[in-house]
Amino acid sequence: MSAVESSSSSSSSWLSQLWSSALRSKPLAPASESTTIRTASGGEGLVRRLGLFDLLLLGIGASIGAGIFVVTGTVAHDAGPGVTVSFIIAGGSCVLNALCYAELASRFPAVVGGAYLYAYTAFNEIIAFLVFSQLMLDYHIGAASIARSLASYVITALELIPFLKDNIPSWVGHGSEEIYGAFSFNLLAPILLVLLTIVLCRGVGESSILNSVMTVTKVVIVIFIIIVGAFEIDVSNWSPFAPNGFESVLTGATVVFFAYVGFDAVANSAEESKNPQRDLPLGIIGSLLICVALYVGVCLVLTGMLPYKSLGGDAPLAEAFMSKGLQYVSVLISIGAIAGLTTTLLVGLYVQSRLYLGLGRDGLLPSLFGEVHQTRHTPVHSQIWVGIVASVLAGFFNVHILSHILSVGTLTGYSVVSACVVTLRWKDKTACQVFGKSISSRAEGLICLITVVCCGFAAGVFYRFGVSFIFSIVAVIIAIVAAAALHFRQVYADTPGFSCPGVPIVPTVCIFVNIFLFAQLHYEAWVRFVVVSIVTVGIYAVYGQYHANPLSSNTLIIYQKAPSEAE
Repeated sequence: MSAVESSSSSSSSWLSQLWSSALRSKPLAPASESTTIRTASGGEGLVRRLGLFDLLLLGIGASIGAGIFVVTGTVAHDAGPGVTVSFIIAGGSCVLNALCYAELASRFPAVVGGAYLYAYTAFNEIIAFLVFSQLMLDYHIGAASIARSLASYVITALELIPFLKDNIPSWVGHGSEEIYGAFSFNLLAPILLVLLTIVLCRGVGESSILNSVMTVTKVVIVIFIIIVGAFEIDVSNWSPFAPNGFESVLTGATVVFFAYVGFDAVANSAEESKNPQRDLPLGIIGSLLICVALYVGVCLVLTGMLPYKSLGGDAPLAEAFMSKGLQYVSVLISIGAIAGLTTTLLVGLYVQSRLYLGLGRDGLLPSLFGEVHQTRHTPVHSQIWVGIVASVLAGFFNVHILSHILSVGTLTGYSVVSACVVTLRWKDKTACQVFGKSISSRAEGLICLITVVCCGFAAGVFYRFGVSFIFSIVAVIIAIVAAAALHFRQVYADTPGFSCPGVPIVPTVCIFVNIFLFAQLHYEAWVRFVVVSIVTVGIYAVYGQYHANPLSSNTLIIYQKAPSEAE
């Protein structure tokens, strides 16, 4: 009997320790511009080289890939010229998310981590670890998928050379035939990943130069395409503007929302920005607005050049210009696609390494990931690990079949960041009476946020499965009541630096829209969310809780100045 009681007591003690550890948060104060840090894990820290222009190009490079030449046409096939409104709606939603990111980037301008860091500070350790795992799976699979697409585009470009046409085996760049539906060998994709990983390991200066050159090339090509296409527009093609009704336009917005994903990469460059408190918010919002303008411009040109019914192929933009006798533009589109995929892949690998760096410093992952090279000032171990994972996935797996389970991490991260803006503004911690029971002001606020999440998911499910519109209206009304409670029953403090306007309404709208979009994902994406969450909790239980150190970032961290700025 005593042995049973001892075992029960030990189990209870372990669960109690797990619960206590999971609820730890990071008490992090913003660093000043003069802050200089040496990481606890050794090394000389990251180097501040990125100016505002670099951050803008970083955000644009992450957001605009080959999709601008493809997605615009495929969505226009269903939404008609109204696809322009789809991109504006999606862009507006992303701008609201960007405002939330901008506030937190300004509030914590000197520490790497992005959404993970914000969740660790505003909520607790386990939520931060869950956010990291969901984001990282998106990044790993996304990097491998993009590498395969880039390899395919490179081979297609090489085949324009007469003696190479039809003489390059498919396994070199396009991928071999599928084996058991999941395996497919690709030689070029891992090679491209290795090359980009080497560039990133050499230093943020070198990778920033490559990203800048490729992004400028891509943007110049897109602007050229818009200008040339503008002279080929037939305004009669814009009528009817929304042939399948506003519902198709809204559905299109849920699809193209993910075309803007990437602006959040700027937030992960906090430790390498020269003037983070000023430049990070401008970089996040500015890069997104530029992307919105480019997407809308391409949509107007594309739908004006051809009737919407003739769009929707694998290369709609190239087909539109070829139909006007402008074959040379298709070559520019191929160059733009290669440049776009290169920058998207480069920034994706960069962001992954910085997230691993943050977790390595905090102890949630082995300290090896938290080390920074003494002369290169880059997290070399994290960068190599990210490159290895992406190379294995891209070289041996048909990762395109996993595309329908992507975007879970992105929407999760955006939602949590929006919630962080709200919770970090609360300053009244006193208890209050709700239905005759005493409850802390923070607990009441969290209940309201959870209510908004549930209503967003319910509204999304009702919309997706064509349930009576009344149910969606009820969900929206309940969410509005919860938002009103957040507005009138909580006290919000002012924040230094950039402030997101309309708190808590703007972040609440972001949460609702993000979770609504989450409900539109394939059901396998929902399963993936649950499975990854369970695995993450398991890893945390056996490793993270024993090694995590929430106070790690309170130690003196020294930031290196760029050589040109050193006194």
